This record gives sequence, C-alpha cells and structure tokens, in this order.
Amino acid sequence: MSLNQLLIDRGLISEEQATEAERHQKVAGGSFVDNLLALRLISREEISSILSEAPAEPENIADTKLDGQFLLNLLLKTLYVTGLETPHQMSQYVKLSPMVVDQILQEAKQKRLAEILGTTSDDQTYRYNLTDRGRHWALDALSQSQYTGPAPVPIADYQAQIMKDELSGEAVSIATLERALAHLVIPDEIRRRLGPAVNSGKSILIYGPSGNGKTSVAEALADAFQSTVFIPHCVEADGQIITVFDPAIHREAELQSGNGSGPALDPRWACCRRPVVMTGGELTMEMLDLTYDPVSKYYEAPAHIKATGGIFIIDDFGRQRVPARDLLNRWILPLERRVDFMTLRTGKKLRMPFDQLVIFSTNMEPTEMMDEAAMRRVHYKVRVPAPTADDYTKIFQRVAAAHNLQVPQDLLRYLLEVFYPKTGTAPSGYHPRFIVEHVLAACGFDGQEPELTVEHAREALTNLIVTDIPEF
Repeated sequence: MSLNQLLIDRGLISEEQATEAERHQKVAGGSFVDNLLALRLISREEISSILSEAPAEPENIADTKLDGQFLLNLLLKTLYVTGLETPHQMSQYVKLSPMVVDQILQEAKQKRLAEILGTTSDDQTYRYNLTDRGRHWALDALSQSQYTGPAPVPIADYQAQIMKDELSGEAVSIATLERALAHLVIPDEIRRRLGPAVNSGKSILIYGPSGNGKTSVAEALADAFQSTVFIPHCVEADGQIITVFDPAIHREAELQSGNGSGPALDPRWACCRRPVVMTGGELTMEMLDLTYDPVSKYYEAPAHIKATGGIFIIDDFGRQRVPARDLLNRWILPLERRVDFMTLRTGKKLRMPFDQLVIFSTNMEPTEMMDEAAMRRVHYKVRVPAPTADDYTKIFQRVAAAHNLQVPQDLLRYLLEVFYPKTGTAPSGYHPRFIVEHVLAACGFDGQEPELTVEHAREALTNLIVTDIPEF
C-alpha cells in the first residue's frame, strides 16, 4: 500500500487531492508529503499522527495479509526443524501473536498434520507434534524453501512503512548536528554545508585529500538522526522470501513515545536506530541486486536496501572494480525517484523503496569520475580540505590527551615549520594519530614511559614517507 492510498483510506485526503499532489510533485520535486503540505491539503499534525504509527500486531490470519497456506507451511517447517512444542514457543520463533499461531494450529489439526501430545508440566498449555502426514507435508514445503524464522510482511506493507519512516521527514537541527560532529575537528564552513545536505535526504559527495576525515564525517552524520525506524525481519513478494533485518547492521531500540501509544507492535518488525551501511572497494554491480541461495531457496536483500531509512556510505568511491560512471548510472533512477527495482529468479521485477542518505566519499577529483549529468544527480558536493595549522594543532592535542600525553611546542614547530615544508608532504588529519600510536608502541618496546618528543616523532615519520627525514 502506498502512502497516498493509506491517507485516502484514512479519509485524510481524497483521490482527487492525491492526484493533484502527485502532479505538483512532478513539477516542484520533493516528497509526496512535502507537496501535500505545500498545497495545504493536509496539516502537519495529521501527517505526524499517521507517520508515527507503529505497525500493529495482527490478531488473526487475515490481518497478516499473508496467504493461509503460506503460514501453514511456515509453521509446519518450524515444527519439523526446531522441534518446538508449545504455541508460546512457536509464537516467539515465527513472530506471530499466540492467537494467530493458534488459528494455524487448529487448521493443522483439522488436516491431521499436527496432534496434541499432552500438556506442559504445569498443565498451562497444550504441547503439539507433527503427525506422519504433517512430517511429509513439512518436507515437501522445505523442498520448496528451507526458510524458517520470523513470518514475513507483504512487500506492499514494507513499501508503505518506509514511506512513513522517510528520512527527509526528520529535521536535523544545528545543535544536533554539532553534537554529532563534536569529536571531529573540521572547519565551520563544512558543518554549515552539511546541515542542509543532511536535512534534504539527497545524495552527498564528500571529497578531498586522503586522511582528513571524510569517512569519519560520513559516519558521524548518522548520529545526527534521533528517530527510529521499523525494519521487517523479512518480506514476502510473489510467494518468495527476502530477508532484510541484519543484526550486524540494524541496532534495535526502544519504541519512542510517539510510536508506542497505539496497538502492540507487530513482532514481525523490529524498531531500530536508523541504519548505517558502509561499503568500499569491494562493491560490484552484482552486490546491488538480490542474493539468491539455491540451497535454502530464499533471497537476501542487498546492502543498500538494508540501509533503507538510514545512511549508505560508498567509501573510496572511484576505486571499485566497476567504473564510477557505471555505478552512478545504475543509481540514476533510485537517486531521482527514491525507488529501486530488484529482479527475482522468475524474472519478475520488484519495486523496492530507496529512501536513504547516500554518501559518496572519495579522494579523487570528482570531474575524473563523473560527467555533467552524473554531477547533477549528486545534489551536494562538500570538499574536506587538509587541516590548517590551527586545526592540525587541535587534532594533535586531542589525540595526545586521549592517551594522557602532552604535545610539546617544539614538536609542533618541527612538524609545521620543518618536516612538512622541507619534505613537501601535505599535513593530514590522520598524521597525529599515526605519530602517537608509533610513540606508544616504541616506548612500550623500550620499556619507557610514553613521551612525545621530536626524536620519537622523527622515528615515527620514517614509516610515513620514504624520503630522508629532516633534522630539527
């Protein structure tokens, strides 16, 4: 279900108003909600009341919007693979309410696929087991797909929920952005330029010389977002399972007060912090499509789909095994229309939401990788320069203080007035950490208390460059 259909069903707008907003969107750009507000067809309060709703827990099989036979197969496979016996255990495993599980069990009993073994030791509930007929049924279902686990949500519900969790719907304030970037030493101009870029939800290109915090800036932006999103454990499309939730990426969070005031949360969804996914030189075109396991016979969503509702960082952009222009061409439609298309093995194409802040980070010149059309589609370009002498000093002092070390003035004078000018090496934000870590290792090896000195720094710098290190 699309967001406009949801608003129509709730009686907040008419079909004619939805069409008017869609026409306005084609001309003015922005999200569907932005255009509804611009045309004054709905109030911000009415929108907020809808967008803050959590997916409600289904009370019966019909509420799941899944085929009853599909759910029966899933539960029988679960019983066969796990050996679970009580409805409560099954409910926890497949993430469906006990009421729904009980309905599925009643159908399994009617078809003589499951039977009651007895009661639990405290006589509180029945224990179930598969019959011979049920085991054959489960084996047949496993031959079609070996997936067992949380029940999926229909892809239409996934699409609608992502629209409700839209990244651009959360406004990031100056204070919030300052807190997110507080641990970094970057020019005020950069902070100012990042604010509108983050709030727009549009793609960002962060570029500049290596080692000056581009990746750190990209990662820090994730902390500027405070709201939570709902991520399904998996999605059902055309009878196929696509896993989405990834514990290595998605960090579960407590329901926020606005989200927790309605019905109980559908356990097929996890309330999470906005996800952050980073990929680098290993990225290939194949990694941007569904991954099908021919043994288990279900799909896994690609990394950029797992990042939906959050941030997707392409680090070292331009150094992938696929040309940068090809990657950008692959994303022309997703970056513009906020949707991507995935292909099932059957050839059917699925429309998947692409609502995320895409950040390209590179130390290459943008004009070397992109033509004018590609540059236009990456809406914000932010250059992170090499640190000034003052910023370099602040970075060095912060790094040293983290290890209870002092930075002597003669060391700073040596670096800024001798080492960098005479070797032609450009100051870099990562150099202070490089020097401090070497000094800690060297002093530990010599059995000395760590101390930052010019001689210790010169020894560290021999590992940084391959030319002679100048005397002080």
